Amino acid sequence: MAFNKKKTAAVGVAAVMALGALAGCDLVSTDLQKDYEQVVADVDITASAEFQSGGEYAAYADVIQPSTVIKRDLVASFMNVGYLYVESYGYSYADTYELILSSLVNRALYLQYAQVYFFESGDYTVDGYNAAVAAAEEGEKDIAGLAYFLDEDEIAAAEYEVKVSMNTVIDSIETEIIAFEDEHDHDEARTVPTGVDTVNEDFVDPAYKIYTGTNSASDCGTYETVDESTPSTRTRAYKRFLSNINSYGLVEKGENTSGITSLSYYHMQRKSAYEDAVIDKLGEAFEAEAAEGITEEWVKAKFNETLASQQELFSNDTASFETALDGASDTSFVLYAPDENYGYVINILLPFSTTQTAALDAAPADRGDVNGNKFGTRASLLQNVRATDQRKTWFTGHSDYSFVAEESDNAYTGGNSERQYLFFENNLKKSGEGEQYEPLANYYGKYTYNGTVVKSEDEHGHTEYTITPAQISIDGFLSEMTGYLNANGYTLTESVSASSSYYNKSVSDYYNADGTVDYSSFVYYEAKVNELSDFNANEVFVAGSDENNVMSMMNELSFAYNTDTAGLNSYLGYSVSPNSTDYMKEFEYAAQEAVRGGAGTIVVVPTDYGWHIIYCTFSFAGNTPYTFDWSQIEEEGTFSNLYYEALKASNLTTYSTSRQTEIINSYDNDDCVTTYENRYSDLILDGTSSDPHAGHNHS
Repeated sequence: MAFNKKKTAAVGVAAVMALGALAGCDLVSTDLQKDYEQVVADVDITASAEFQSGGEYAAYADVIQPSTVIKRDLVASFMNVGYLYVESYGYSYADTYELILSSLVNRALYLQYAQVYFFESGDYTVDGYNAAVAAAEEGEKDIAGLAYFLDEDEIAAAEYEVKVSMNTVIDSIETEIIAFEDEHDHDEARTVPTGVDTVNEDFVDPAYKIYTGTNSASDCGTYETVDESTPSTRTRAYKRFLSNINSYGLVEKGENTSGITSLSYYHMQRKSAYEDAVIDKLGEAFEAEAAEGITEEWVKAKFNETLASQQELFSNDTASFETALDGASDTSFVLYAPDENYGYVINILLPFSTTQTAALDAAPADRGDVNGNKFGTRASLLQNVRATDQRKTWFTGHSDYSFVAEESDNAYTGGNSERQYLFFENNLKKSGEGEQYEPLANYYGKYTYNGTVVKSEDEHGHTEYTITPAQISIDGFLSEMTGYLNANGYTLTESVSASSSYYNKSVSDYYNADGTVDYSSFVYYEAKVNELSDFNANEVFVAGSDENNVMSMMNELSFAYNTDTAGLNSYLGYSVSPNSTDYMKEFEYAAQEAVRGGAGTIVVVPTDYGWHIIYCTFSFAGNTPYTFDWSQIEEEGTFSNLYYEALKASNLTTYSTSRQTEIINSYDNDDCVTTYENRYSDLILDGTSSDPHAGHNHS
């Protein structure tokens, strides 16, 4: 897990500029354009004493340029995020606009300070800055001043990012146009794995261009059109985009709008992207400062301290432990368990049909069972449960994620050559070092859609699929599961084999002599992956490890067949305690049995919902499953890597927040910031009024 750079918290809202707000319809009349150009805040840190003659930063007083916040920025930010504060969190309009304005002011302060910081580092000089600005063409000098602090790769990333952002907005408009015209009914979308189509943050495509419909999408580098896009829908989306920015007064009189990169608006967005790059660079500098304190001794001390704290707490407070177990993630770790029989399981539910459920509900209880159990009737119904591959909407939903597997993909087809479709080509085949997309974690990606798929085009040129999923019994599922594992080098040893005799039990077979239910009698199948006999908890999230490969295959089968959608995209699955739980008793027994068997154990049982295939992803085979090894902190996915990165991120956040607060508190005062509330009081709608000619100091 690489450390993810994040924009500093104090300027987070301010980074949301007008771009994202332009995806909707025209909202602002041209009569308000002039109003939206009003300056609502002036920001200038050089007005502080440090920049005056004899001050610490006096040498930079003529270089750091003052900046302004205009009314349009307030409106755009409100449309993007501010309205959520009003509608979802109960903020007043006044409080929300003050929050947004404060964030925009903070961004300006922070950006101005960033330049001071870089001058102070000694790597940049005032003379060098002035020379870079002087050499730039008119209209490019503001960007040249920012670019001076960036290297070639950072400049390329800023130029790429603004084009991606522009395409994203036009994509959103085009998607709305297509959806409005699309008369096809779509099923409810199936959840996709976390990380689908996530772009590598370091990827830059020099050939990338903005697609407006007048150019060819194939000439736009790695840009990918939205589903069912045509030159006509794209052209209309671009025209609507132009109409929207014009309504904000962002198209200057006489501008040629046929070329998007020549628009003054495009220049504004480029400048914003360069500003973001400078802010990010300051964040990286803070990261480097914070990293100096992250030594091997410090991390090991933190690990031992947390382990000792958890051992003391969890040994005496089982409830706290189980709460921690539910909240575990790749940034929050459970280092100690009070009992070895704790763990996690993936649950794949193959459900009863509506008709079968009704039949079970209508059946009488077994021999007057006071708890209403109907095990005999349920067993007869279980034999006819049929599961289907649930990934149909990955073909027909908002995005078509499917692709035809090639021989090199080593796709699993269950022996059916007509099964040829896999999913998420971007993540599976266009990912890795230097590639456009991030790899897809914990999803193996070689299990083909189980059913027939016929692809065609309708009269309008839209892609259509006729999809008929195969219907498989529990034995059919086990055959698919075993075959998929075997095809990728994993074998199973069965301790309970599936048998048709399971359905012929007498009612008494489900009960102990004392009349209590014998939950072991419900186990239909139990097995363990042989290659996980030496399970290593430190390797669970290491791509390519046995622990991760098998978990990823079972996770993929869950996405394919599981109707218990709450279990999709969970960290390790459902947490399992050896104590009494709120789970249905058959499930509780089987999950505990799987955890007792250890990671790689598979147990199949029914409940009144249908069949459950339960796979143990992780078990606390000992009280302390993890070991921290400093030599592994750069090995992606190891526990040591995840733990180190989590501490690093937390430490940086604390340090960065402290530095931000220090910087902003130093300059957010009457000398450096002036706001003009009367110029945006009409937005607040709180009944206050101000002298239309007066400004007042920001505090």
